Amino acid sequence: MKHALSPNNANSLMLVIDIQNKLSPVMAKFEQVKSATLQLANAAAIYDIPVLVTQQYVKGLGETDAVLKGTFNNVSYFDKVHFSAFKEPGFKSFIENYNKPQVIVVGMEAHVCVLQTCLDLLAYGYHVFLVADAICSRNSRHCDIAINQLRSAGAIITCAETIIFQWAEVSDTEAFKKILKIVK
Repeated sequence: MKHALSPNNANSLMLVIDIQNKLSPVMAKFEQVKSATLQLANAAAIYDIPVLVTQQYVKGLGETDAVLKGTFNNVSYFDKVHFSAFKEPGFKSFIENYNKPQVIVVGMEAHVCVLQTCLDLLAYGYHVFLVADAICSRNSRHCDIAINQLRSAGAIITCAETIIFQWAEVSDTEAFKKILKIVK
């Protein structure tokens, strides 16, 4: 199957990986990641794009960031202890139920849970769009390495605003008027 080079709103799933309270204070560029994720979440709500949020070891790392939680629409949560969500029992069937071949990925840490989950998504035939301005690690260099590894593995490296405009496709709609408020 040929991979899509750009996502569309009908085939997209937004996957938010482990943007959790106790991890965020030690992340390089966390506020940028949060801002880009909020933009994507607001755009996803306009186009009714489902959002799947993973949470790594909630007991130790806390819940998903409260501001993000309050923004997500059409959301499901999946708790995990494996670094790759795909290794967690039930995740594969959970994500298959969306029937969305394009996965827009944001989250942390880029070189651990994001990397391992994306590699498994790619191995299972998903079209992975890694949102570079919406991922981070404690060490920025580790994030860069993960981006390069995922690019080599076949992920499309992009940014939040590009995804938002690809979802929008045209400028003469009511939905796009709402999108403008998000990106300005």
